[in-house]
Amino acid sequence: MEKTAPGAEAPTPRLGMNLNGPADWNTELPFVDVSRLSRQWISQQKGQPWGKGPALALDANGYVTRLEPDCFAETIMCTISKGHYPSGDYTLLYDGDGQFDFNNGTVVTREPGRIVFKVDASKGAFYVRLKSVNPANYPRNLRVIMPGFEKNYREQIFHPVFLKRWEGVACLRFMDWMETNGSKQQHWEDRPKVEDATWTRAGIPVEIMVELCNRLQCDAWFCMPHLADDGYVREFAKVVKARLHPKGRVYVEYSNELWNGMFAQSRWAGEEGRKLGFAEKNWEAGWRFTAYRSVQIFKIWEEVFGGRERLVRVLASQAANSYISERVVEWQDAYKNADALAIAPYITCNVPKEGKSLNEATVAGWTVDNLMDFLETNSLPQSIRWIQNNKKVADKYGLKLIAYEAGQHLVGVGGVENNNAITQLFHAANRHPRMGNVYDKYYQAWAREGGDLLCYFSSVGSWSKWGSWGILEYFDDDPAKSPKFTSTMRWAKSLGQKVNAP
Repeated sequence: MEKTAPGAEAPTPRLGMNLNGPADWNTELPFVDVSRLSRQWISQQKGQPWGKGPALALDANGYVTRLEPDCFAETIMCTISKGHYPSGDYTLLYDGDGQFDFNNGTVVTREPGRIVFKVDASKGAFYVRLKSVNPANYPRNLRVIMPGFEKNYREQIFHPVFLKRWEGVACLRFMDWMETNGSKQQHWEDRPKVEDATWTRAGIPVEIMVELCNRLQCDAWFCMPHLADDGYVREFAKVVKARLHPKGRVYVEYSNELWNGMFAQSRWAGEEGRKLGFAEKNWEAGWRFTAYRSVQIFKIWEEVFGGRERLVRVLASQAANSYISERVVEWQDAYKNADALAIAPYITCNVPKEGKSLNEATVAGWTVDNLMDFLETNSLPQSIRWIQNNKKVADKYGLKLIAYEAGQHLVGVGGVENNNAITQLFHAANRHPRMGNVYDKYYQAWAREGGDLLCYFSSVGSWSKWGSWGILEYFDDDPAKSPKFTSTMRWAKSLGQKVNAP
């Protein structure tokens, strides 16, 4: 069972970050061209309900090539409430010939290929409407540039606030940027491309992810789609090898949470494992297929990179069940071709309708201090036990223990997510100073128990009944007012990372 691998080295705890996924409601605003996160074109027809126009004629990149009579197409950008994105003069640039107008956008100047329009962020999203199209020269290569960036948007791809926020982070995990969960990407031609009309269709292109890591001089963590064939994996690895800065390491993971039956990729992996005769039970077959396909993917990356010095080959498992962790890493000696066991040791408070110690009726009567007491006396110790149990597995097989996700996990389940009082309680707890104290103890425990890289989940995102995942809620939040952000960044700074800690 012994092997010589990076996992045998002393752990180096450090902070990484999961980036919030591409959508028009993304509140992080990573790009100065907000059309990169626009919604796909919506077909509208006079006299018909909203969104019920005929199927749109689109080119390979997703641009509208023609419109039917009495029809138009529109896309939505910056679906962000409370004015949490910049107001001011936005610039629409485009090639081709067509007529545009706007909702929540007042035209300031208009000329072929360039329209300046004024947006009031306090009114919420704005709409770009395509009212007519010249089919012989249809509008394409649309860009919608934030105020102040028209002259340098080609070079300044990423918003300066976004770049400054994540300076010093050791690694970026791109699971959500790649739209890994339920991905339909199988062949290399299925991948998202830089020239796509929007990057919300299939995720952020690999070229852009690598460029971000180059700007921040950090490591990259990629999740290969569960359906991806060998050709896809090989071409993806080639792009990364050719473009990533020379000091950058690459964490390679097969999909995301293949043990988690709520995801389509988990069910698919179980079926594939059964086809191969790995086990009769879907979940067990899925664990084994995870190991099997992961090793195949690792070997492709090793071939492309000419070795594994710059690679961290990741086998992921469920934090709460180290039994699964061992079943994954041991199958066909997968650990011999891996470097790290990855878990998500959340500080968990999942509230169901019914339950002995934790249920809707009980939690509905809690104050914020009651909830924080529960986190300190139950959730945090539980998380530490998960870390300890998985560290034993990692040590047994010569692997590092890393966290693919981490942080708080306060959410109602089984209908309790619809209890607004509990949702508001969870939101209040996420803003409470005591949450910072819990995080301090959490990070100290991770380092003390031998954890290596920890990737927080997630960067910036508005909170809802589905969870308070964002370490901040909006791109213009004051980080100093966030106990979660402050604790996390101060921990990273204490480790020697050159982060911007409040």
